[in-house]
Amino acid sequence: MGLEPVISFQNVDKRFAFTKEKPQSVMETFIKLFSRRRGPKLSAESLWAVRDVSFDVLPGQCFGIVGRNGSGKSTILKLIARILRPNNGRILINGRVSALLELGAGFHPDLTGRENIFLNAALLGFDEASTHAYYDRIVEFSELQEFIDMPVKHYSSGMYMRLGFSVAIHMQPDILIVDEILAVGDQAFQSKCIDAIMGMKDRGVTIIIVSHNINLVRTLCTHILWIDKGVPQAYGPVDEIAADYVAHAHQKSGQPVSAVFARTGSGEIEITSTRFLDEHNEPQQLFATDAPMTIEIGYLAHQPIVNPEFGLAIFRQDGVQVNGPNTKLAGVDLGTLVGEGVVRYEIDRLPLLPATYLVSTAVHDRRTHQCYDFHKQAYRFRIEAGTAEELDGLVQLPARWQ
Repeated sequence: MGLEPVISFQNVDKRFAFTKEKPQSVMETFIKLFSRRRGPKLSAESLWAVRDVSFDVLPGQCFGIVGRNGSGKSTILKLIARILRPNNGRILINGRVSALLELGAGFHPDLTGRENIFLNAALLGFDEASTHAYYDRIVEFSELQEFIDMPVKHYSSGMYMRLGFSVAIHMQPDILIVDEILAVGDQAFQSKCIDAIMGMKDRGVTIIIVSHNINLVRTLCTHILWIDKGVPQAYGPVDEIAADYVAHAHQKSGQPVSAVFARTGSGEIEITSTRFLDEHNEPQQLFATDAPMTIEIGYLAHQPIVNPEFGLAIFRQDGVQVNGPNTKLAGVDLGTLVGEGVVRYEIDRLPLLPATYLVSTAVHDRRTHQCYDFHKQAYRFRIEAGTAEELDGLVQLPARWQ
């Protein structure tokens, strides 16, 4: 559209240096304090907080940054606010930045709320006369009238947030940066803050927001950057990226489903396979919300077994169980099974929302519940959004609004 970005990151890296010290006993610490021999100097190691980050934010855009804790989101905000400088790459910022990054940032604990308002305004380049013009509105929005002349070191975390947010939004910023700090405070004030952000968005203020609340990000933002372990995973329109991010967020890192899984049972019938089939009976690992899916369980009966009970359990990968159907509950009579065969659990429309899911399969004696074979969370499939608009929660219910 010909607009020049107000924020531009071009292949930005940020590295922090730190040293690792081995745990010491109390005696070792005591000796080290009083010994002239301090030992060899520990070499510094590097932590790359962000690597090769590139994105543009256009004037008036509301831009979200999402990712797990420790992924580099706050580092990016501090780079935008010029609190940190990059090791590599280029950052262009056009406009006055007002940043609400963490509780108490920019406040002097021994000064009162009133004095900190004027201090913050001075740091943003406002003279005393200009600050007086905004002072009453700042105090009114914060709802801290009776505490405004109290030193802020006596403020609660919620009071810090109220005052900090009120100062940030009233200082006529071209760019407003809001970290996860909005999670602090009561629900009524959070709603008030969101209304204020929406108002600034309507007035054309560029807003950068970090939040773990993906629904809030989808409501406020048009574009998002998804970052993980300092490395960008995706950047673009919010609706294109939010579903993939939600599915990824439910995964447990370091716990993939492997060929070795917990298996128990007496073995008269063995489960030989579990497959996820699409509408064309083709094996798949990726399905969309509302798409059909068939879970096919292959078996081998080593001896005649009268009407055994086949069942399964679906879990979201964070451990939440979705269901636990079986042939006995469904009233299905399988007759006498001998040799090889399959049973199928056919789902007309998957109501599951985007995430990764694990499946346990089992076969039992119908009467005594003796376990013949049980595969604990041995199989996995993944759900993407498809045409579904809902992302938060477990299932999309087949319902309608009137």
